[in-house]
Amino acid sequence: MAAAIIVFLAVHFFSLLASADAGRSNFSVGLGAGDDDSASLLLFASAVTSDPTGALSGWGAPGSDVCDWTGVTCLPATRRVAQLVLTGRGLRGTISSAVSNLSSLVVLDLSENFFSGVIPPAIGYLSSLQQLSLSKNLLAGSIPVEFGLLRRLIYLDLDGNQLTGAAPKTLFCNCTSLQYIDLSNNSLAGEIPLADECRLPDLKFILLWSNNFVGPIPLALSNSSKLEWIDFESNRLSGVLPSAIFDKMPFLQYLYLSYNNLSSHDSNTNLAPFFASLINCSRLQELELAGNNLGGRIPLLLGDLSVNLVQLHLDDNAISGPIPPNISNLLNLTYLNLSHNYLNGSIPPDLSPLRKLERVYLSNNLLSGEIPQSLGGIPHLGLVDMSWNKLDGSIPESLSNLTQLRTLMLHKNQLSGEIPASLGACVNLEILDLSFNRLTGRIPAAVAALGSIKLYLNLSSNLLEGPLPPQLGEMNMILALDFSDNRFSGGILPQLGGCLALEYLNLSGNVMQGLLPSSVGALPYLQTLDISFNSFSGAVPETLQASTSLKQLNLSFNNFSGELPSKGLFASLTADSFLGNPNLCGSIPGMSSCSTQRAHRRRKALALPLSIAGTICTIFLMCSLIKRRRSKYSWRLSPLFPATGEEEGGGGGQRARRQRHHPRITHRQLVKATGGFSDANLVGQGRFGQVYKGTFDNETAIAVKVLVNSGGEISKSFKRECQVLRRTRHRNLIRVITACSEPEFKALVLPLMPNGSLERYLYQEQRSAAPPLDLRRMVSILSDVAEGVAYLHHHAPVKVVHCDLKPSNVLLDEDMTALVSDFGISRLVRGIGPSSKEEDDDESSACNNSITGLLQGSVGYIAPEYGLGGRPSPEGDVYSYGVVVLEMVAGKRPTDVMFHEGVTLHEWVRIHYPQDVDSVSAEAKWRALPPPTLAPHQSSLYYKKMKREVVAELIEVGLLCTQVSPATRPTMLDVARRFSLLKQDLARYDDDAAAGDVEESSSSTTNSSSF
Repeated sequence: MAAAIIVFLAVHFFSLLASADAGRSNFSVGLGAGDDDSASLLLFASAVTSDPTGALSGWGAPGSDVCDWTGVTCLPATRRVAQLVLTGRGLRGTISSAVSNLSSLVVLDLSENFFSGVIPPAIGYLSSLQQLSLSKNLLAGSIPVEFGLLRRLIYLDLDGNQLTGAAPKTLFCNCTSLQYIDLSNNSLAGEIPLADECRLPDLKFILLWSNNFVGPIPLALSNSSKLEWIDFESNRLSGVLPSAIFDKMPFLQYLYLSYNNLSSHDSNTNLAPFFASLINCSRLQELELAGNNLGGRIPLLLGDLSVNLVQLHLDDNAISGPIPPNISNLLNLTYLNLSHNYLNGSIPPDLSPLRKLERVYLSNNLLSGEIPQSLGGIPHLGLVDMSWNKLDGSIPESLSNLTQLRTLMLHKNQLSGEIPASLGACVNLEILDLSFNRLTGRIPAAVAALGSIKLYLNLSSNLLEGPLPPQLGEMNMILALDFSDNRFSGGILPQLGGCLALEYLNLSGNVMQGLLPSSVGALPYLQTLDISFNSFSGAVPETLQASTSLKQLNLSFNNFSGELPSKGLFASLTADSFLGNPNLCGSIPGMSSCSTQRAHRRRKALALPLSIAGTICTIFLMCSLIKRRRSKYSWRLSPLFPATGEEEGGGGGQRARRQRHHPRITHRQLVKATGGFSDANLVGQGRFGQVYKGTFDNETAIAVKVLVNSGGEISKSFKRECQVLRRTRHRNLIRVITACSEPEFKALVLPLMPNGSLERYLYQEQRSAAPPLDLRRMVSILSDVAEGVAYLHHHAPVKVVHCDLKPSNVLLDEDMTALVSDFGISRLVRGIGPSSKEEDDDESSACNNSITGLLQGSVGYIAPEYGLGGRPSPEGDVYSYGVVVLEMVAGKRPTDVMFHEGVTLHEWVRIHYPQDVDSVSAEAKWRALPPPTLAPHQSSLYYKKMKREVVAELIEVGLLCTQVSPATRPTMLDVARRFSLLKQDLARYDDDAAAGDVEESSSSTTNSSSF
């Protein structure tokens, strides 16, 4: 690959020289020509309707040189414009045909903007043009046939627009210098216009994925023997997989043909000719043929493919026969997907040579025999899916060696024997599904204690027996438990109440008995409970009535007795939920009603507990009033920014230095610095006031946060923010310069953040919207915020809960370092955890009694437990942080998702992840910007790998932080540590990419340990 890059750069360099010579011969008067170019550029600028970054603001300024304008590069000798590069500037409008007057133009790059309209056909007359990139805009219409006149064109990228119609034949036949073509992610139709007589001898990259191309793969492609990357995925191509094209491509590394209508030879029964054509592709790394309904057997030739093969996708086809044993020759394979086919026979017994394998999918086939013990010798294996087959025998003990295993899916087979207790050694396991087999014995205690299981444990439809192990209560992050249709006996242990995140519990179809513990009904996030077809008895616990999360309940065919509650969930249930319980009564339609006397006795029995509860509430309210008065009195005694023992050491000299650090300032000085708080200097607005930019007499740039008086709220917010800022100091927290406190005016003076807030970078509708963030910067910002909040939670002298994390409260300094700001509704606590105590006791600690009288924080970012009256907690900040992560990745405000689709942002992302990462980030404005030294033709590959690896990591962090149960969320220390590792991995990947090793990367980018 390094040699290919050198050749590419050499060709590019000599082409530029040729263009320069052409410029010298065509234009003898350099200054005059430059004047013509400036006029053309100004015409181009006149068609731009929005320029949020001010890229074109200096164009045409009196006395300016066109060669010094933003994005413009000139040829030194002729002073003619040679390059116009305005990528990622947020420009809107249309592309003026005036650019065609720049006759010496070699590079035109307007990618990653918002240009609309059609592509000007006149661009085809730029005879010197070598690089044209209009990707990721809103361009419509067809590709101009005039592009066929661009004889010197080397690089063409029109990816990610709304182009329609057929691709012009002239482009593929006349532009013989082309090395890179990217027309992907449009709506182009017709056949790929590469006729037999066409020659593209230097072509290395052709990307046409996600269009509507039809017809066969053109045989003329074989004339391009230098091809390295072919991506025709997600089109409507048909015909037989060619056997005389790819054998002429010794440099081919990536071949993507998935999700078309292709077939194999001999009436879709023979794959051998196609695989034989790939044997000469000694550099092949990824082969994708999924979703074509291909028939035939996997030939033995598979083991003769390139030893560099990293990924093999043959899923969603009609392939039959056994898996070739020599698949173990593919020593560098990390991803193997043969699922959803008709494969039969046994799994090859020796897979241990595939030591780099990370994910293996063999589900939905007809495989039989035993699971090979050799799987345990693949150290990096993280996912094994062999479900929906006919596998028999026992589960191999060797799987306990897979310390990286996160997903094990063996359901819908014929496995027998006991569940190996050694599986408890798989400490990273998150999903375990062994359902619909013939497993016997008890659940091993070591497996029941796997606290790493975050999603679900499914052991249903087996022959398991014995009582449920109490260790199940240690699965405090699990979402679903399904033990239905077994032979479990005994009762439900109260320890099951320790599964705090549990949403689904199914114990139906067993022989369990005893009472239903109230701790099960009290599970805070339980949505479905099915314990039907058992022998449970006693009364239905009233905790089920109090549940606000429960949506589905099935207690049928047990021995429950007594009166059913009539409120909460029970008000919406029918008798079908209680069939086969003759001793139950209640007001539910279809059930026998209880006697009036029983109802009277029940009310009388409840009177004493209610009286006690009322007394406790009265005492609690009296204590709260006393605390509030004490707190207000202590406020009157506290100076605005006193020296604190925690931070200054308490000495008199330290106090003097502290006072110099926060100089006194008057209202008059602030009025002068901000131009009388003029609207022209207004840079932000919040719930308690406005933020103005200003400048002191000594040229110090400042931001003045003026708090608008609205009852008592202003005083409380001002005091709280002062209290936080005087006690904390961290590079990722906003610092205060000083404060101005007068009876009718209160303001905080802060450093001016020249890059504004994070929200400005996420949404184009924001005033003075900034250009999109690149992926590395996004990771850096999220890491900064995590570090700042981790300091507040764990290292500050007095621990702080921010309570209002959101993009508008994350400010960016001149170096784009993120600083957490706005502590107006934060809470100071002594200690972190259940025993923590709020220090600012002047208000109720419940989040729904905040200083606004509403829920604490901003809609969309508020942790769900706050809506139930929960106290401010670090876990609530973690939830808000997770929403910010998902918001940045998805490009969607959490309120947009809630109001338009009826789900939370967490739920919306979880619907699409991990099977459709592209849908999650489809509306996002960020860019996977490659290192500046990366050759242009590698940028798309870099983008694809970054989206596959880093974005998936960000989504996982966001989902973990926004789990419903506070107990299952990571701490901010965990998050900060994970982002530190992610930044290291991303930097390492960038270094590899800059060195030309992007294609050689064979494993996951991120190696961050899970929480």
